[in-house]
Amino acid sequence: MHREPSVTKVSEDDVVKDPDQTLMMQYAQGDQGAFEQLYHKHKGGLYRYFKRQLGDAALAEDLYQETWSRVIKAAAGYEQRAKFTTWLYRIAHNLLIDHVRALKPVDSLSDPAGDEQPLEAVIPSDESGPDDQLEDEQKASILKDCISLLPHVQKEAFLLNVEMGFTAAAIGEIAGVGMEATKSRIRYANQALKACVQQKWQEQSNVR
Repeated sequence: MHREPSVTKVSEDDVVKDPDQTLMMQYAQGDQGAFEQLYHKHKGGLYRYFKRQLGDAALAEDLYQETWSRVIKAAAGYEQRAKFTTWLYRIAHNLLIDHVRALKPVDSLSDPAGDEQPLEAVIPSDESGPDDQLEDEQKASILKDCISLLPHVQKEAFLLNVEMGFTAAAIGEIAGVGMEATKSRIRYANQALKACVQQKWQEQSNVR
């Protein structure tokens, strides 16, 4: 079990710029409407965080609900120590890690060599044509399959960065690791996805 996340304290300017902080403080003082605003704003992204990593809708829903339950329990002692999203996803991360560790050790990761070509270069772009929409759907399906094959720590870093827009610094706070380790996870995930997608796309091209 994990205690309420401890993360780097943010400056007063950062707090002012983060309306979610204000809403959470209002909820801590008993404003139920503030919680409703936070819930509706973050429910989609938080559920996808679990669903994309677990691939199990029922389990994702359980962890999603438990995350909000912990937010509610922690409200009375909430302090403005980090941006709300960092704090929220730190809770979610801890729950996910508890689940993963119950099944197997969390994947370790070394810093791989190689270039840092963006993921957009993973799938070759074809000439425009009437089958573009179908090809886009096929490519999206391939990418989803390849993401599911990533080790947990790489998958989490990739999804938080690419899908949810978190910076490497914020991801490090969420996962409780340093900046270099976070950058390595993102870089390695991109490299692994490029190789996986290229291979699967070539295999599909060969049978067409």
